[in-house]
Amino acid sequence: MANDTVQARVPRELKQQADQLFNAMGLKTSDAIRMFLQQSVTWGKLPFQPTVKQPNAETLAAMRELEEGGGERFETVEALLADLYSDDDDDDDAPHSSH
Repeated sequence: MANDTVQARVPRELKQQADQLFNAMGLKTSDAIRMFLQQSVTWGKLPFQPTVKQPNAETLAAMRELEEGGGERFETVEALLADLYSDDDDDDDAPHSSH
């Protein structure tokens, strides 16, 4: 059976990471791509469930609050940070002035 060439443009870093991963499994990236294509054809679908990163519950609640007109808005980053750290005077994570 004759072979065809498949080409795809991917970010260099992604290819390097994939090469390293597949090499650790004893595979070449071309082997992994061939396996992906074969499994897709065998099962008639992607061999994995595509997903999208979802915000956690706290972030979703904050997003809903903003969409409903709630939440606080600040004119500057400095104002935001001042408000953020105003209740945390004893907090070690608060930025400290060096002057």
